[in-house]
Amino acid sequence: MQPTPDFDAAGLARSLLRRSRQGALATLMADSGDPYCSLVNVASDADGAPILLISRLALHTRNILGDSRVSLMLDERAQGDPLEGSRIMLAGRAEEADGDGLETPRRRYLNAHPSAEAFVNFKDFSFFRIRPKGAHLVAGFGRIVDLKPEQFLTDISDTGALLEAEQGAIEHMNADHREAMNLYATRLLGASPADWRCTGCDPDGLDMQAGTHALRLDFPRRIVAPAELRQMLKELADRARAAASI
Repeated sequence: MQPTPDFDAAGLARSLLRRSRQGALATLMADSGDPYCSLVNVASDADGAPILLISRLALHTRNILGDSRVSLMLDERAQGDPLEGSRIMLAGRAEEADGDGLETPRRRYLNAHPSAEAFVNFKDFSFFRIRPKGAHLVAGFGRIVDLKPEQFLTDISDTGALLEAEQGAIEHMNADHREAMNLYATRLLGASPADWRCTGCDPDGLDMQAGTHALRLDFPRRIVAPAELRQMLKELADRARAAASI
């Protein structure tokens, strides 16, 4: 059965990648090749690819070091029947981040999981980035789609300045604009009032989190520079305040 014409499969896949904080990681046993599944915390890299912080003492890490092929399932964790919620299964390879490629995954993971600061520097822990080769999205009857990476990953080839400014923007929003963050969450996304904080921004949107709840605020247009980000956040704040006054 083909998906309905109004179904934005790529948009939903991107949203699941950005909002998910836990997932089921499947690896291959190093000695037998048998499948092995484990629960892991996840964050998203600048392009949306999943980031893991895992210990070399863990069986799934030893499996990855023997065979980097993995799959990762992320779901909406909605109340009620879990099978009625959307989920995405990524297939690809897990690659260890090191050297110059470590800074962004480390920063973005710790923004999403601040409690990991307690063990991130332990020698047995390492960051891994999953490089997807495809995804299988299930979002209900008539909404099952296979996607290629270019359909659900964000193009960051022209956004170097924006990504360099990302952490400063996050810290500024959390220090000086928590009211705006709460308005984004409640008035634009329909969430309940909470201590919403910014955990990431990229060309396509803003990531927010309050406790274990994560939200994704998609931008109405793509941005590639810090000045565009400032303008976008102001526009969204104005829109949220206007909605609050109705």
